Amino acid sequence: MEHGPAIFAAIVFLLFGAALLAWTGARALRGAPVAEGVRPVVAVPVGLLAGGVSLALGVWCLAGP
Repeated sequence: MEHGPAIFAAIVFLLFGAALLAWTGARALRGAPVAEGVRPVVAVPVGLLAGGVSLALGVWCLAGP
């Protein structure tokens, strides 16, 4: 009964994390701004960190008891 919500949350975290990493990487490689009004030196690492944390949370949700 508890596995349904955990799997749903994991899928949401994994999709969001993958999309955020892809978006950040594509924008950074093109030299386009990652976030409006934020310096790339700050925006790229924060975007990568947030994407990585989201992926880690997705894996954690799947590995839970």
